[in-house]
Amino acid sequence: MPGLKNLTEVAAAFFKLGLVSFGGPVAHLGYFRKEFVERRRWIDDAAFADLVALCQFLPGPASSQVAFALGMRRAGLAGALLASICFMLPSAAAMILFAYRVSSMGDIRDSGWLHGLRLAAAAVVALAVWGMGARLCPDWPRRALGLSAAATVLAVPGTLSQVGVIAACAAVGFLCWRRDGAPGPGPSKPLGRAHAWAAASLLLFALLLALLPVAARMSGDRAVAVFDGFYRAGSLVFGGGHVVLPLLRSEVVPPGWVSDASFIAGYGAVQAVPGPLFTFAAYLGTLIDPGPRAWAGGLLALLAIFLPGWLLVGGAYPFWHLLRAKGSAQGILRGANAAVVGILLAALYRPLCTESIGNLRDGVACVLALALLGPLRAPPWAVVALMAAAGQWILR
Repeated sequence: MPGLKNLTEVAAAFFKLGLVSFGGPVAHLGYFRKEFVERRRWIDDAAFADLVALCQFLPGPASSQVAFALGMRRAGLAGALLASICFMLPSAAAMILFAYRVSSMGDIRDSGWLHGLRLAAAAVVALAVWGMGARLCPDWPRRALGLSAAATVLAVPGTLSQVGVIAACAAVGFLCWRRDGAPGPGPSKPLGRAHAWAAASLLLFALLLALLPVAARMSGDRAVAVFDGFYRAGSLVFGGGHVVLPLLRSEVVPPGWVSDASFIAGYGAVQAVPGPLFTFAAYLGTLIDPGPRAWAGGLLALLAIFLPGWLLVGGAYPFWHLLRAKGSAQGILRGANAAVVGILLAALYRPLCTESIGNLRDGVACVLALALLGPLRAPPWAVVALMAAAGQWILR
């Protein structure tokens, strides 16, 4: 059993990081390395790189999964849960409070500040597409695969289309790249009790993914449907947190749970808070059932979207030394990553660009935001605030 001292250290360290970790998943990994490799020396560089590789291989929010894995190494399962909760708590609380503010405003579709947030969100996603495309689609075959995925999702919108595109591209990756760049074999470890618990975790992940849609249809209960939608979104996000945008939009906007205007307002606002991008789910869950206890819906959505990552990391980590030696797994990942770049590119075009950029001034403002976030490396919260102010006072 982990000692109280270790648990307290984990909670304090990750809560502090949750307050100051601006800049998205890549920046979060930099904060983690500085805190736990250089300063606290809980882990060495090689082991840290191995954890990052595992979490980037799995679907889900990579930086939050690394937090879970670091907490698990330090203080077991209790430490893993504490690390995740403390890391997400500041941004989740901020997003729930923002949802209460938005729900009290009534119709916000024509608000100037919302127009600015839309432009900021478009710039953020454009930068993510560029960075992810350069890293995950470095050659023309994968670029073609990504463009095909984007075209398919634009032609046939919806969650099933996105899932089908990821599956199809993963199959193409297996066929085309299964023999390329296989990593070296990991250390040989005998199977034991930890592997049995890990297998149970992976089985639970698969059972929930398969059975939650059935439970939602049979029960007709909105809470079950919400849990199903957010769990599925958290299970299918490969490549980066921004890919959750199209997946969540297809879950909450078409059924009328959240308006497009409120959705984009929250997506813009989450760029201005520290911590994981997945806390956007807390905002959406709070809006779905407005009222004094709407925060409970936010917590339900938050649990649903993070649970797949917890189950996958807890289940895959003991088997990682076997999985990383398989070239076929790397080929599948290459294809899936090309697909998610395409899905994100489609989301950049619709709804972000089609519903945000209506004239030349909007285009210039979006390019300015892109320049501030990219070459000038301005902090995201400052760019979001600037664009909201510009939308309120200049662009409208």
